[in-house]
Amino acid sequence: MPRSEYFWNDLRIFAQQHNQFGLLLIIALIIAASLWRWRPQDRKTIAATLLFFMISLCGLMLSGVLAALEIKSFARGLLKVSVFAGGMAAIRLSGLFLFRLILPLCRISLVRILEDLAELAGYCAWLMIHLHAAGLDLSGIVTTSAVMTAVLAFSMQDTLGNILGGLALQLDNSIKVNDWIKVDDVTGRVADIRWRYTAIETRNWETIIIPNSLLMKGKFSVIGRRSGKPLQCRRWVYFDVGYEHFAGKVIDIAKNAIRNGHIPNVADSPAANCLLMDFSPSSSRYALRYWLSDIEADDATDSQVRNRIYAALQRAGISLPYPQYHIHMTNKDDKHEQNKQERRVKERMDALQQVELFNTLHDDELAEIAEQLVYTPFAQGDIILRQGTIAHWLYIIISGTADVFLELPDGGRRRIDTIHGGCFLGEMGLMTGDPRSATVIAQSEVLAYRLDKNSFQKVLDKRPELAVEISKLLASRRFNIDNVQQQLDSESIAQLMAQQQNTFLEQIRGFFGLGNPT
Repeated sequence: MPRSEYFWNDLRIFAQQHNQFGLLLIIALIIAASLWRWRPQDRKTIAATLLFFMISLCGLMLSGVLAALEIKSFARGLLKVSVFAGGMAAIRLSGLFLFRLILPLCRISLVRILEDLAELAGYCAWLMIHLHAAGLDLSGIVTTSAVMTAVLAFSMQDTLGNILGGLALQLDNSIKVNDWIKVDDVTGRVADIRWRYTAIETRNWETIIIPNSLLMKGKFSVIGRRSGKPLQCRRWVYFDVGYEHFAGKVIDIAKNAIRNGHIPNVADSPAANCLLMDFSPSSSRYALRYWLSDIEADDATDSQVRNRIYAALQRAGISLPYPQYHIHMTNKDDKHEQNKQERRVKERMDALQQVELFNTLHDDELAEIAEQLVYTPFAQGDIILRQGTIAHWLYIIISGTADVFLELPDGGRRRIDTIHGGCFLGEMGLMTGDPRSATVIAQSEVLAYRLDKNSFQKVLDKRPELAVEISKLLASRRFNIDNVQQQLDSESIAQLMAQQQNTFLEQIRGFFGLGNPT
């Protein structure tokens, strides 16, 4: 058979088998138009596929022109190539239409890699059809498929590992598109998961391509994901403050600066908190922890949080320390030490004068006691006094708030009072040696001075009559506690108070060895 007849025979067979090729062309154009309208994010892919399809059609028409010009062999080859290319483009358009338009409209969500594998299977099937049409015996390929599979598996083990890795990552929901992940030193949002790689877009507008097999073999973090919780992650903002500022005050200032003012991308729940993290040679290190609701805005939100903390500290008169070394050079002569001691005594005398227990003391007596006071701070939650323990000292509260509790027989506690700066605690242990009658817990940071028995002994030895005034005050305070604990009524209150005072007076004299007055 002449070569020209071969060409016309192929063209006639193609026309018979594809007598509805015009209809297929119309369908392809409708699919492309639908995708162009409803999938604007895929227009670049659609345009490239449609261009490839049009080129294949041009190839078909050119093959007819070449046949008319008696260029039979080239026309015949161009025809087969154009038909094969057109089928490839049609498979691509069909895959886009099914997986990206029809299935999402039916609310069927499939992993992206299944689209790639389905299209690959279509390409392979289309290739096998053309090989069979070309006269290739496929039975030989089938009989040798085991050998070919082994050769392909060995030569394409990395590619197969990436394909299987991509399937496993998506099917077991390890990562999803739009998840934020961290792989080694790369942090970004998962933009796409394909059959070979996972694309990660970073905050620096970079796209990092990571083979799926590496994600399967290595460890990665999914940022912000927690079962049943909104998408947010915890951030840490560190800052330093000098030791001259009390830690509790700094923590409250930083915490309230973030909680009380709305900051974009800072979640309200869980609430921000502040911690004392470490001690450096010249300052204390704090960490403000907050929850970021927009993971992409991490640095910008950190900057706003630092700005709020800095402004709040400035308003409170707290400056952030510079990295420096302090060299103190003082002339420690007798006058310097005397002035220093006088300032310290005056501060403590001012605290003593606010305490009702010492109202009857003279200035020289207050100064004598002030020299013996020991500075004693308490953090929030510290137990200042514990009911039932024995300790021969009292605390003078300078500032802060503390709650007074009664320990109940059933193991519970009943709050009976809340005390503030200017009060004193533990007077029974100091004056009579009795066990603590209540438990006192710091509600906030509490600054206090401690006065022990030996320091107060000298004042009572000089003025034993102070014991009478002190016993009256102790009787009043104890009567209030007993009334709460035993639910006493108001009958004979004056008589009970007098009995209580006499009891305390005898206890004070006995405890300090004062003896009865003549």
